[in-house]
Amino acid sequence: MARRKTDGKRERILEAAVKVFAKKGYFAAKVSEIARKADVADGTIYLYFRNKEDILVCLFDQVMAEYLERARREVAAAVGAADRLLAMAEQHLRGLGQNRDLAVVFQVELRQSTKFMERFTASWLQDYFALLTSIIEDGQRDGTLRPELPRKVVAKAFFGALDEMVTSWILSGKDYDLGQLAAPVVDLFLRGAASSKKASPVRTGLLAAAGGGK
Repeated sequence: MARRKTDGKRERILEAAVKVFAKKGYFAAKVSEIARKADVADGTIYLYFRNKEDILVCLFDQVMAEYLERARREVAAAVGAADRLLAMAEQHLRGLGQNRDLAVVFQVELRQSTKFMERFTASWLQDYFALLTSIIEDGQRDGTLRPELPRKVVAKAFFGALDEMVTSWILSGKDYDLGQLAAPVVDLFLRGAASSKKASPVRTGLLAAAGGGK
């Protein structure tokens, strides 16, 4: 098993890997390229990581652990479901919006492999949805969110909106503040796009059919 060290080289390797994976793609990238970018010898990589796959897995683990720690802290400090959803959205968008290469790795490279997606979904994404679902449950109890809506649908719709914002930001090539989109996304999510004078309710039967349970 690779040894864990704390001399800063591990972080340099992970930072270099983000840049190389974003530019070359995970499957085309070579460990030697990561080593060169990190300014370490090729063999040094294996003092910290078993192989290229281990680098990517450790990268996801570190980024998501830091994200969830921040998100839980911000959510705990917020009052009410609306502010908690805003805290989640801001952490999601700002976390990836601060590093385009990292966003590319998460939005593109992660999804190139069923193996990585299955691992990510079974671990960190599950924790993400658990936190989000707890906010939705609170919102349904206090009347912020409609109680008849299936929680799975609400959670996936919220995540999907944020996920698309990040993907669009990457593809645009523009350097705008992704975090500024958090408030309008949450507002749209909570209040909808229809005018209150024109809005008509979706039939309950359709909601139940689409939900697949809570």
